[in-house]
Amino acid sequence: MSTTGRHAQALLRVLIVDDEPLARHRIAQLLEGEPGVSVIGTAATGDEAVAAIRETNPDVVFLDVQMPGGTGLEVVREVGPDLMPVTVFVTAHDDFAVKAFELAAADYLLKPYSDERFEEAIRRARVRVEAEDLGALREQLRVVLEMGATTAGASRYLKRIAVQSRGLLRVVPIDRVDHVEASGIYAEIHVGSERHLVRTSLSTLEEHLDPNVFFRVHRSAIVRLDEVELLIREGGGSCFVRLRNGTKLPVSRSRREELEVRLGRI
Repeated sequence: MSTTGRHAQALLRVLIVDDEPLARHRIAQLLEGEPGVSVIGTAATGDEAVAAIRETNPDVVFLDVQMPGGTGLEVVREVGPDLMPVTVFVTAHDDFAVKAFELAAADYLLKPYSDERFEEAIRRARVRVEAEDLGALREQLRVVLEMGATTAGASRYLKRIAVQSRGLLRVVPIDRVDHVEASGIYAEIHVGSERHLVRTSLSTLEEHLDPNVFFRVHRSAIVRLDEVELLIREGGGSCFVRLRNGTKLPVSRSRREELEVRLGRI
C-alpha cells in the first residue's frame, strides 16, 4: 500500500466487502455518521474485492471472511500482505476466525455487532492509518494467513504472534518465547524479561504451537522444552519445573510422566 500523501488526505477512504447486500448497507450507514470518512466502493465477492483493492487503493477495507469467489483470507493472500490496506475482518463465525484474529491482534467484527463495537473498529482503523505502522500490519496479516493454513490442515504452526504493547502492535517470533502463563482471559507471553498479553485462552494458543517444541505442564502454563533446566519434586506430591531463567512453574500430576518422557527420561 502506497503511503504517499496519507496525512494530506482529508478523508479516510473505505472499501466495503461483503456478499450480503444488507450487510454492506449497514456498514455504509454506520460510516455515514463518522466524520472524515468516504466510502469509495463496495464488492460482493472475493474476486471483486481483489480488483477493487488494486484499483482504488483504499485506506481501510471491511472484509467479510466467508464469500463466494474467494474468502477473505484468499483475498489477503491474492493481494499480498504487503499491499493490503488496514483491514477489519467481518465474520459470522466465532470459531477459527476469532481465534486467528485474536492471535494476530487483528481487528474484527463478529456478526451481529453493535453500533458501539463498529465505532471502536473504525476508530482503531483510523489510528493505524495515521500511524502508518505498515511493517507491523503486514506481519499481523501474515499471522492470520498462517492460522488459516494451520486450520486447513497444513503441517505448520505459528511462527510469530502479534501482541499489543503500549498502544502499538508488536510481532514476537515464536522461537523467542520462553513460556506462556494464563492470566485471566489473557495468555501472558514471556520473552526473556518481557511480558506481553494476548486476548486468547491457553488452550487456543496451545493448538497452534509446535508440540515438539512446547509442552503444557499445567492448566495455567506452557513451557518451551529446551528452556527446562530442572524438574523438582516436593513434599505432598507437588512437582515443578525450573526454567533456565529461574522461573518456577507448577506441573500437574497428570502431565508429569509425559513431561519426563519429553525431557528425555529413558
